[in-house]
Amino acid sequence: MHYSVCVLGATGMVGQKFVQLLENHPWFRVKSLAASERRIGKKYGSEVEWIVSANLPEYAKDVEMVPLDPRYVDADIVFSALPADIAKEVEPKFAEAGFAVSSNASAFRMEEDVPLVIPEVNADHIGLIEVQKRRRKWDGFIVTNPNCTSTMFVITLKPLMDFGLKSVRIASMQALSGAGYPGVPSLAITDNIIPFIKNEEEKCESEPLKMLGSFKGDRIEFAKFRISASCHRVPVIDGHTEAVWVEFERDVTVEEVKGAFDSLKPLDLPSSPEKVIVIRNEVDRPQPRLDRDTGKGMSVVVGRIRKDAWGIKYIVLGHNTIRGAAGASILNAELLVKEKIV
Repeated sequence: MHYSVCVLGATGMVGQKFVQLLENHPWFRVKSLAASERRIGKKYGSEVEWIVSANLPEYAKDVEMVPLDPRYVDADIVFSALPADIAKEVEPKFAEAGFAVSSNASAFRMEEDVPLVIPEVNADHIGLIEVQKRRRKWDGFIVTNPNCTSTMFVITLKPLMDFGLKSVRIASMQALSGAGYPGVPSLAITDNIIPFIKNEEEKCESEPLKMLGSFKGDRIEFAKFRISASCHRVPVIDGHTEAVWVEFERDVTVEEVKGAFDSLKPLDLPSSPEKVIVIRNEVDRPQPRLDRDTGKGMSVVVGRIRKDAWGIKYIVLGHNTIRGAAGASILNAELLVKEKIV
């Protein structure tokens, strides 16, 4: 069975990645693409600078774009690649109208009745959907995926929770594509690192505590450990690299950590990678250029796992526009289908 889908904000960088990833999807068929008012009625292929791959998928070229309005959309699932301020206004209209909204936007992530989901980490949090629909009197609902930086290290923290997490420190080296298009000016980033990304550290310090918290039937009880983040933009096109320091409640060995990483199993979903966490044993890996496309961009790659004064430290890398954005929303939608919520 195929489900019809619509992409909101289809012309932006993440929107274009949705269009690319949905080509030949075994469950989903793109029925409509929605964009800003000035693009309505125009063909998608004439309105985008194709920046996420060499070729615009053939199926999308002649699709006429529709308004960001549920009255003009016929779909089972709506994917949102909208900026947060626009998503705050548009997504509830679709949810109220009965659509399943799988959103990459940050607008509703921390709302207490909105699931913030990585399927391999906290699939049970989709239980909030019924709470959300009841409280808001919506026929549909919103499910979100996390910030692209949070996604990478939260996937690695999930299997470590059995050891008792006490504190986590992360330093990110974030790709240019995370800033959208045209993004960071070339003269600002060439031969440079920018040690500030607006709102990024706050997201990295709050979102993981929700995702790694416990679903209590009508709410999420947040995880109790502490997180400190420092986020930086670097001259890399795709792939967020993060240095992570984890302090545990007890002494934990490198071998125990490796075993925990190996224990995180993929789900039986079309976008699931064969291995969720891939461990690289080379002393100089992972690297964005070599490792970001591992598992078609849906795996996270870990290396340099070693002990230090705090506990264990390691490097994690993931593809920010695939696992950290469009691919994450698609995986969430696949989970909704599998659980018969859609």
